Amino acid sequence: MVDDPLDNLDRRILHLLQIDARGASDTDIARETDVTGTTVHNRIGELEERGIILGYNPEINYEKAGYPMRVLFICSTDLSDRSEMAEQALDVRGVVNVREMLAGEENLHVEVVAEATSDVKQSTEQLHDLGLRVVSSDILAEEHVQPWNHFHQEVAGEDADSPSDIGTSEE
Repeated sequence: MVDDPLDNLDRRILHLLQIDARGASDTDIARETDVTGTTVHNRIGELEERGIILGYNPEINYEKAGYPMRVLFICSTDLSDRSEMAEQALDVRGVVNVREMLAGEENLHVEVVAEATSDVKQSTEQLHDLGLRVVSSDILAEEHVQPWNHFHQEVAGEDADSPSDIGTSEE
């Protein structure tokens, strides 16, 4: 159990930031949560200090950016080396994401973006040189993500079928 759990306002702020962290100002979030912009600003600062908000990262369309190949490598390593190998895999050319699996043989999932198959081959060789065994690899077609809104339905203040208006207001 967490010593200092999130309250409903924290949960609502987190959800609204997931929807549009760049476009949502403190004032926009305050309007949605019925508190002041100062309160929102302070809460976001506290969430960052507590390590709950880790950062704000852009979602990139790699294909439009000139990297049409996205490959998911399913790798295997000793469980005792998993975290160290994950850190080292981040230095491999083209690696944009490494996920550690809790257990099992296929315990590292490494996502690579590349311009061409020759780049994928180079990444494969570098992963192998680290000592990772590539169990399989798949070309990724699409990825679909959404903000997680399951703290409590009433906390988000939305019906399951209606999107938030944050970041979409007409001015």
